[in-house]
Amino acid sequence: MSGTHREASSEPGSAQFATTHWSVVLAAQQGDSLQAAEVLEKLCRTYWYPLYVFIRRSGHDEETAKDLTQSFFEHFLEKNYLRQVDREKGKFRSFLLASVKHFLANERDRANTSKRGGDYAFVPWDEATLETQIWPEALPDLPAENRFIERGGAPDVQRRHFDVANLPVHG
Repeated sequence: MSGTHREASSEPGSAQFATTHWSVVLAAQQGDSLQAAEVLEKLCRTYWYPLYVFIRRSGHDEETAKDLTQSFFEHFLEKNYLRQVDREKGKFRSFLLASVKHFLANERDRANTSKRGGDYAFVPWDEATLETQIWPEALPDLPAENRFIERGGAPDVQRRHFDVANLPVHG
């Protein structure tokens, strides 16, 4: 056996998913007790490496896979997804794989969104059109409010808020 090969087993560090002992999962679900924390740590240690290998095989480099694996467990614990696990719904490892796939898809979407501008909303405009719409010499003798109204802007605003006696009304 080479130094980089890991045998399939239920021990932490195995590349294959361990057989789930539901008593361990149920004990980890029990909440804030010291025993639940210890069992939860054991579950994380047991499944960290198989999930890391899955992420690596999904095409991520070593450092990114480590970061994603850690982030997955942080997210998994923060959102308390362990409470959603139900023995009647299937295997724990299936739940973990579905969860990590969903997490990776969300991370990919987040990364792609950031590349496209992320949290910023871009307003497209045609600079030439803007200049013809607001060029001050287009209506040189009128104050700004009148230019807005003269160009057809907000007839309702015109009627309610301006002295319209001396202004042309369009619309």
